[in-house]
Amino acid sequence: MSTLKKRSPLDRAPPLRAPGQSLTEQLQDEFYDHVVAPGTLALIMLLMAGLEWFRYFTAAKPNPVIYTVVAVLAVAYATVKIWRAKKRLAQIRLGRDGERAVAEHLEWLRRKDFVVFHDVPNGDANVDHVVIGPQGVFTIETKTHSKPVRGECKVTMVAGEVFANGHRIDRNPLVQAKAQARWLGNFLRENQFEPFVWPVVVFPGWFVESFDNQAEGIWVLETKALAKFLENEPVRHSLDDVKAMAAALRSYVRAQSAQ
Repeated sequence: MSTLKKRSPLDRAPPLRAPGQSLTEQLQDEFYDHVVAPGTLALIMLLMAGLEWFRYFTAAKPNPVIYTVVAVLAVAYATVKIWRAKKRLAQIRLGRDGERAVAEHLEWLRRKDFVVFHDVPNGDANVDHVVIGPQGVFTIETKTHSKPVRGECKVTMVAGEVFANGHRIDRNPLVQAKAQARWLGNFLRENQFEPFVWPVVVFPGWFVESFDNQAEGIWVLETKALAKFLENEPVRHSLDDVKAMAAALRSYVRAQSAQ
């Protein structure tokens, strides 16, 4: 992607807070304040005490050169790690906010007899969102890409590849989303259901150029377009089937969380 200044694709207002977010933040603060910080302090003090005992038993003279070299290397290592972490943390934060923004748009589906799941474990990965309703079962992969400050912000599909403003997106999201849909379809069929499962990729805040989604076997949409696409789908499952499939997936998610 271009090195020009970027901006978030999400609306200026941040996503609403997630369920239990205050407790999650409290848990993180408590873990850092009462586990990481004192544990690090204790480790440093043990290291200092060990060095002093080493000098005591070996009658070694102080050698600041060695410690200075070690300190310089440690500072250099920490600087590189922090610099890299800053960029990575910004990417993770953008992805998290994108998933939360999409989750907010999915809330209306609960009034349309859909059951909504978020962050469903899938082996070593996860499905960002799953919606199960009368129109079918839909796996939703969220791709939150930063946008240029000015100019067009358009997602296009060419020969099975996805491009954002002409730049090919690494790790083709079409392949990823279809794999998620296959996994969920297999899971439901193993539980004696015959589901219609359809993969979806959403790009919050981007204009997505239309294409033959039936031929590609996938929807690629801006978040707000998802509602219209779902409303245009025919009814395929009874409410009893919807509840039963949702119950099976709910049990699976809980079992995975308990491990």
